[in-house]
Amino acid sequence: VQLQASGGGLVQAGDSLRLSCKASERTIVPYVMGWFRQAPGKEREFVATISRGGTVRDYADFVKGRFTISRENAKNTVHLQMNNLKAEDTAVYYCAAKQGVTGQTIKSINRYDVWGRGTQVTVSS
Repeated sequence: VQLQASGGGLVQAGDSLRLSCKASERTIVPYVMGWFRQAPGKEREFVATISRGGTVRDYADFVKGRFTISRENAKNTVHLQMNNLKAEDTAVYYCAAKQGVTGQTIKSINRYDVWGRGTQVTVSS
């Protein structure tokens, strides 16, 4: 499977953005999906993950209550709805995939073996 993230942009603090991750060449049904981000000078970090069927979701503490991950398996797409954006959310956002089992979510960056090209999110304060 190949992944392509989109939807980034330049917004003001308090605004919202919706990122999408479109998969090609293969269905995402067997895959646990995740979103990660990398700010300038920092390591890539976990943001959110969703199980194969979309019933289990997990988030980094710093986005709980503001971000929502979802998936549309029929469209081979995963979304990240980001509300109440803050300047510290500025980063390149990446989606990732790893084949998993029902109900599984994955936070560890090292366990993902498929990565998409990122999309830049810039939040001005």
